[in-house]
Amino acid sequence: MLWTLRDVLGMTGTKFGCGMGLCGACTVYVDGEPMRSCIKPVAALAGKKITTIEAIGSSGPGKHIQEAWRDLEVVQCGYCQSGQIMSAAALLAKNPNPSDADIDGAMSGKRPISC
Repeated sequence: MLWTLRDVLGMTGTKFGCGMGLCGACTVYVDGEPMRSCIKPVAALAGKKITTIEAIGSSGPGKHIQEAWRDLEVVQCGYCQSGQIMSAAALLAKNPNPSDADIDGAMSGKRPISC
């Protein structure tokens, strides 16, 4: 899916990182659930709704996270930030008042994510 998004559709906000679904740089939503796009075949996505970083700002949590990211100068090198924003927005969409442990789990990749 990753290469279809990037090379065919020109949606380059989703990044290639580890290629094994571990780092999260390639995170997108499939039917609203975060998923690692580098290990998901595009053929398995027929009829599914795909949301990438390019559209995340249209959701309430996504828009606020992108604004905070900018305002608080969260960006480091910037390469994996799209995956981080996607993970944070998924967490807040499901749990608007997460605990520190919830945040740590969602942002560290230690909680299960759909592959």
